[in-house]
Amino acid sequence: MSRRAFIRWLVAIGGILIGISAWFSWLVKKKFMTETVTVAAHSADTPEPSASQEPPQPSEEPLPPGPLMSFFILSDLHVTIGDPLTMTKLRQALDDVTHFDGPVDAIMLTGDLTDTGTDRDYKELRGILNAYKLPPVHANMGNHDYYTIWINKANQWDQDAVPNGKSDAISREQFKKFFGYSQIYNDFTANGHSIVLLSQETYVQEKPEVGEGAWYSDEQMAWFKARVKQLYKPGRPLFVMTHQPLPPVGTDGKTHQLMRAIEFRDTLAPYKNVLVFCGHRHQDFQNGTPHYIQETFHYFHNASVGRTLNRAYQQEARNKAQGIYVQVFADKVTVRGREFSNRTWIEEANWTVPLEKVKV
Repeated sequence: MSRRAFIRWLVAIGGILIGISAWFSWLVKKKFMTETVTVAAHSADTPEPSASQEPPQPSEEPLPPGPLMSFFILSDLHVTIGDPLTMTKLRQALDDVTHFDGPVDAIMLTGDLTDTGTDRDYKELRGILNAYKLPPVHANMGNHDYYTIWINKANQWDQDAVPNGKSDAISREQFKKFFGYSQIYNDFTANGHSIVLLSQETYVQEKPEVGEGAWYSDEQMAWFKARVKQLYKPGRPLFVMTHQPLPPVGTDGKTHQLMRAIEFRDTLAPYKNVLVFCGHRHQDFQNGTPHYIQETFHYFHNASVGRTLNRAYQQEARNKAQGIYVQVFADKVTVRGREFSNRTWIEEANWTVPLEKVKV
């Protein structure tokens, strides 16, 4: 090879090497720039937490929508053929309940179901209830459900002939037979939420000193304590139904009141989210009388379906028929007064009870 040809060969080889080097340099630069951009983009979107930053806390589980349980409380029906308006009002209430725009899992009848406790009054009550397709119906006894002792064979009030061949035991058996109960105090659970119903256990034929008060036996009180303990679930409400109201705190009741009131209150004191409902007073939700009191439990006085009264205990508004609608939600219980005669809510009777959460 001549010297000139050798030089040309070296120049060609050098050019090829320079080209390869430039190409390789371009590849390395491209890879580096791509990784830089990718890392930068990642840093901008999801910055790494520093050692001093707290990790994000998970949000609370959302509460389930809608009510978990719903029921009506109808008190003081006083159904009797002697006062046809009481029967008309109960039909109005049941018409509203069966056409209600909302869930109804049960109906509680809290005492004074009839006006005299006679076979005739119970027959009228049965005829009205049977005319409707109703959810489960449960009840307790009021003082008027023992009144058959005042009524003679001619279905007339006969105080001089008391007990008119009747007895308090007959009244209890009538009530149990009507509802298919084995005892006059009971409980009911729907959708995991429980209702305890206590019943007046005797009247003046057996215990004249009771008057119109709610007397509970040792057996009923022991049952009450055991059922509350068994049915109570932390974080959920527990409902208790009585007929007669409680006397002032720290006292036992007399006539027209729950008599073993100190023991009743002591039984409920350890538990949270307990709601107690009573009847007997017949007080109109719109007459300014307090219908809600907060003690260790939440205490509500119902009005009356059959005979709603003013503050002077007069039936001034004869057409009114009132009751309560209760709804249980995951975090609260709502209690609303209902006017059945025109199917409207009562603004003066509208309460929300927040449920206390379980402390872990």
